[in-house]
Amino acid sequence: MMFRNLVFTVLSILAVSQVAMGQAAEADKGVDDVPYGAARSPVIPRNVYWGDTHLHTSYSPDANLAGNASLDPAAAYRFARGETITGMGGSPARLDRPLDFLVVADHAEYLGLMPLIRDGDERALNTQWGARLAESLAKGGVEAGTTFFAWAETAFQVGGDPELNREIFLRPPWERNNEIADAANSPGVFTAFIAFEWSNAPDGDNLHRVIIFRDNAEKANQVMPFSAVHSDDPEDLWEYLENYESKTGGTVLAIPHNGNVSGGLMFSDRRTNGEKLDESYARQRARWEPLYEVTQNFGDGEAHPLLSPDDEFADFETWDKANLLGRNNNPEGVKTLQMLSQEYGREALKLGVRHEQKLGVNPFKYGFVGGTDMHTAMSTSDESNFWGKTSLHEPSPNRLELPLIASKTNPEWTTWGWQMTASGYVGVWATENTRAALFDAMIRKEAYATTGPRMTIRFFGGWDFTNGDALQADLAQIGYSKGVPMGGDLAGSDATSPEGPTFLIGVLKDPIGGNLDRVQVIKGWVDQDGGTHERIYDVAVSDGRRIGRDGRCKDPVGNTVDVENATYTNSIGATQLTTWWRDPNFDPGQRAFYYVRALEIPTPRWPAYDIKYLGAKPDPKYEMITQERAYTSAIWYTP
Repeated sequence: MMFRNLVFTVLSILAVSQVAMGQAAEADKGVDDVPYGAARSPVIPRNVYWGDTHLHTSYSPDANLAGNASLDPAAAYRFARGETITGMGGSPARLDRPLDFLVVADHAEYLGLMPLIRDGDERALNTQWGARLAESLAKGGVEAGTTFFAWAETAFQVGGDPELNREIFLRPPWERNNEIADAANSPGVFTAFIAFEWSNAPDGDNLHRVIIFRDNAEKANQVMPFSAVHSDDPEDLWEYLENYESKTGGTVLAIPHNGNVSGGLMFSDRRTNGEKLDESYARQRARWEPLYEVTQNFGDGEAHPLLSPDDEFADFETWDKANLLGRNNNPEGVKTLQMLSQEYGREALKLGVRHEQKLGVNPFKYGFVGGTDMHTAMSTSDESNFWGKTSLHEPSPNRLELPLIASKTNPEWTTWGWQMTASGYVGVWATENTRAALFDAMIRKEAYATTGPRMTIRFFGGWDFTNGDALQADLAQIGYSKGVPMGGDLAGSDATSPEGPTFLIGVLKDPIGGNLDRVQVIKGWVDQDGGTHERIYDVAVSDGRRIGRDGRCKDPVGNTVDVENATYTNSIGATQLTTWWRDPNFDPGQRAFYYVRALEIPTPRWPAYDIKYLGAKPDPKYEMITQERAYTSAIWYTP
């Protein structure tokens, strides 16, 4: 079902991006391997490729229970490549634009078991819970959910179900998953990564990680997925990753997500065993987790308004009441500022710099990516073509009022369908569309998250960029030759200017999306006493608005949204914003990071399209207007 009703921008903008945003840019051996200031080799192109690093199919038990009985990894890859598939509700579905790559990351816990039960596998049906699940699935509705959750109370804990958590059930789907990925993978055209999700959630507090392999099925088949049934400690997961690389010679990484529903555990200063973080822990986490999924369907995780009261854009798709089970495990029943500070991406970057100041290693030195976490096998992040979290939430007139997470503890903690977030995607700057090139780009954190739009963003840091550099057509060539890209490091020993680091920034609008409102640099730093700080700078704004001496533009861009008709016009905003910026408050003795946030003009949020095109009933509580955005990976400064 497609109901986009937007004015398509002249596609010649894409041609502009080839030059102005720089498809020309890296040394053949990798720019990040060349010391700052060293002579650079002739360059080859580095392009931006679009993908989703977090999608579930019928192989995930919860997705299967929630109505996705048959859309498997093969269907997910077909959909991502631009083919039309049929949703579980019977409607055809297709992306406006294909993706360049996809990570199918089904839950490791009983991966592929539910399709076996639905297909009547005799060995599964001869188990106690296999028989009960099969009977309940046949009846469907509430009974199926009741039976599943009764089973899950023990089955998803360490130890699990001793009958169903066996290799005879789990290896065939795992190998089939990997075979499907290899078949869908077409180097230079479309990349299909082998992956799974480790889904530990103690008492509903989310600590999930997506595990992505650089390798093919031949190597991935040498191991089985590591699940929360094996261990609820991420340090054991990292040991599994290390053992995989030692055994196979392969390469793997982990991406945590949704700290906003982790009950303050995601970026805690305590290990799972209760001990304080130490240098060894910090090194392990930094080694295996280079990226953080900062935006997705279960809310946006960049910032929180209580943590960033001076940031008027911090309260975006905020999910902060309860966890994955609709609970708040704080005895007081509300999240404290301490809990919130250990749940959001911006805070994690600040905490990481503080840990580094003490331990010598930054455990939270994350690049930012976006993923959908959809359980429908359909990776959709467009407001006007949003297919929901689960198959029960596919487009329909009543999905706005369907619960997504029903809380038994407090009705106010229930999350409703209209609160689903149509997010997110990741843009990766790589030399080619292959597993190796994309994976390596993610390792070096040359990637950025968006809430759906495909903005083209360049972000470089150095010591001697000038305002004139931002006016050149070969912005990327200059950026790589004089500095480091997003995800890179500025070492204090390389400083050539006492006035502080300089940054080169270019943002091009999504060619079929909203114009740009503004581009901001978010700076975070730690003082000598370990105190964390942040400051927001508007560095480029549209429509001739002014940036004050405090570095902020107080004038909003305006709003052209016609909610009733689910439309807007690009009569405000800019198609491109490019600038040079120097930190006016640089302290060479303070550790700091900088990342870019780019915002579109206001556009209709997905409920507006549901009301206009599906006949959903309007309600004042629905949020009908959104302001899409993107977050780059940071550039770090170390004295």
